Amino acid sequence: MPFTHPTAYPYLSTLGQLARGGAWRLTLPHSHDSDLFIWTTRGQGIVHLMGRRRGLGVHNALMVPARSMIAIDPGKQGFAQALTMPAGSIRGVPREPVLLRVRDVQMQGEITHVLEAMLREQSVERPLAADAAQAHAALATVWFRRTRAAILPEDPMPSAAERLVAAFTDLAERHYASGRSMADYAEMLDVTPTHLTRVCRHCAGMTAAAMLSARVLHAARTALVDTTTPVSEIAAHLGFSSPAYFSRFVMHHTGRTPTHLRRDAGTGK
Repeated sequence: MPFTHPTAYPYLSTLGQLARGGAWRLTLPHSHDSDLFIWTTRGQGIVHLMGRRRGLGVHNALMVPARSMIAIDPGKQGFAQALTMPAGSIRGVPREPVLLRVRDVQMQGEITHVLEAMLREQSVERPLAADAAQAHAALATVWFRRTRAAILPEDPMPSAAERLVAAFTDLAERHYASGRSMADYAEMLDVTPTHLTRVCRHCAGMTAAAMLSARVLHAARTALVDTTTPVSEIAAHLGFSSPAYFSRFVMHHTGRTPTHLRRDAGTGK
């Protein structure tokens, strides 16, 4: 059965449950409609935050505001808990994604205690469950803010390259379904396509075009496996000039046709 949870109040799951059986849901660039807090407890992986490639390890805390581009590869042995919060419902979520490496044992124990208490609340049906979930999520964000202040008393200013890549990912997240070209994005950012490509490769380990294609692919696969929308409509919504071009795009990146991907997921034709 696919993992589901209420959207009206905060809910704690594992990162694996958030992927709902498809690693691509995490590893391809994407965004969430909810604010997201992730606490890792095992493994070594990689995370892309607004285009910046970072290592992800044990006792890392990640806060991602809604509609921010992110991609996570937790690694084969990776394990993390994911707290999903309706966008804007909990005070203190930063405007941009923040990754903290928490080495203090007391700080580690504090967030573990908060998340364990929240998990216990979810395991049984009790009155005022939504209020309890809201309170636990608020405690988690308070912990994050305190820990951030202790670890990063003065957050370093991002470099010019990092600011450019962040601006590109913000534009790509808002316009990936428009069919805009790399030249269009470069013009919007007042740089050349060559410079944008070079800077993205340096910060993210992939070109701007590859990042945009991966974001479109995530949206395409999500629509194919989570809905019964006709392939032609998905293609048009994502800015493709024809269903045939869309099918070639999906086939090139996955080795499967849109129909096969949908059939594999059991969502119909």
